[in-house]
Amino acid sequence: MGVLCGYNGSLRGYVVLSVWCNKIRYIWLDGKIINCEDAKIHVLTHALHYGTAVFEGIRGYMGVDNLYVFRLTDHMARLLNSAKIIGLELAYSIEDLVNATLEVIRANNYKEDIYIRPIVFVGEGSLSLNIANLPVRVAIAAFPFGHYLKPSGIKAKIASWRRVPSVSMPIMAKASGIYLNSVISLSEALRLGFDEAILLDIRGYISEGSGENIFIVRKGEVSTPPITASILEGITRDSVIRIARDLDLKVYERDIIREEIYTADEVFLTGTAAEITPVVFVDNHVIGSGEPGPITLKLQKAYDKIVRGLDEKYKHWLTAVY
Repeated sequence: MGVLCGYNGSLRGYVVLSVWCNKIRYIWLDGKIINCEDAKIHVLTHALHYGTAVFEGIRGYMGVDNLYVFRLTDHMARLLNSAKIIGLELAYSIEDLVNATLEVIRANNYKEDIYIRPIVFVGEGSLSLNIANLPVRVAIAAFPFGHYLKPSGIKAKIASWRRVPSVSMPIMAKASGIYLNSVISLSEALRLGFDEAILLDIRGYISEGSGENIFIVRKGEVSTPPITASILEGITRDSVIRIARDLDLKVYERDIIREEIYTADEVFLTGTAAEITPVVFVDNHVIGSGEPGPITLKLQKAYDKIVRGLDEKYKHWLTAVY
């Protein structure tokens, strides 16, 4: 059964559809636009067994005059870098993938907020761990999408699992296999009544959420873990750092200890799906006043204007669909 994820009044609510294809008419697969029902892979596909895939999460936002894809070129550049890191060779350039994304959105005639999922994966042919002679396939899907997490604030739990260190897996690659670490951490948090997990790195410093980067605010200063804390170099993270500095906020990329989360004035998560999500409770600790803080709200407001094409200064981050 296919599902479209989105906030619908309860945290991590789901809009359940009989099949994905109730909302998706066309998918781009290996250079062609095909019917959603025809986008199938074999059960012996290598990536299904070993996680040999890389992917991106990208958003499109409906503005006043057009549908805009946020930082599309940057996302596709990261996708190619991820593929390069794990040794997958693509027959497509960044420009090819950008054009393919626009093509599939237009084919579906979307004129609403959407989520876009490109994936590069090792196909069928062998279940050997040697992928040298196996096909590399590429798919791009897009579908309507709302809020992933409650924008008014969530509860988070420090996970018992540590973030996979870069000495074990290539953290700079947005690789499918690495996300099992996120899945089990989030599942643990949800079972305990929380909405999201926060993972520590192997050293015990704050790393990131299950699918988001994390920021704290203390005494008016904004801090976020550095790339050496086993984080994904988030594109939304980069956007928020730039926006915050443009708003004359001091932003530091530094190691953050667990206690700083508990005593922070504000905590928020950033990510393509999560956008900017306030965290108002961590473990047994209320963060600040227990409500989204002023800096978080200021950044949320600025970000929402930018992604919808209402701030000319950042229009270069947007790709118009129509």
